Amino acid sequence: MPLDASFIRVKAMLLVPHPDSWAHLVSAHGPTHENPRGFHRLIGGSVEFGETHREAIIREVEEELGARITDLTYLDTIESLFRYNGEAGHEIIALYSGRLDPLPPEHGGTLTESDGSVVPVVWRPLDARRESAPLYPVAAEPLVRSLVTRKTVR
Repeated sequence: MPLDASFIRVKAMLLVPHPDSWAHLVSAHGPTHENPRGFHRLIGGSVEFGETHREAIIREVEEELGARITDLTYLDTIESLFRYNGEAGHEIIALYSGRLDPLPPEHGGTLTESDGSVVPVVWRPLDARRESAPLYPVAAEPLVRSLVTRKTVR
């Protein structure tokens, strides 16, 4: 769908670590002009008028995955300036961590976008140095790396 770059979008996204601490859940998107191998994106979406970002992430996960969030924890607010098929975009993102009930399967999971399109969800390794698909929003990467650090310290 075309991106309307005329305003800054407010989003809420969720960092979902795998129970075995080896990966986190992302949606997998196909090739774009900027990313010919596709890209990964944290789970979540837009904050609607009149709702808080906390309410938005709970709603988005219910709508997209049919799941409930447990242990919902606010992490940070991050900013994302990006290009999508040549169009500029700008988002302010409230980032949370949490667990899902039910948990998507290890393979073959999907989510349903607001436009009805079905997108695969995959478990992206926490240590994604060999991953060819970039993670968006890029500013979330340090928080993902902090999960790797916590995992190795235990």
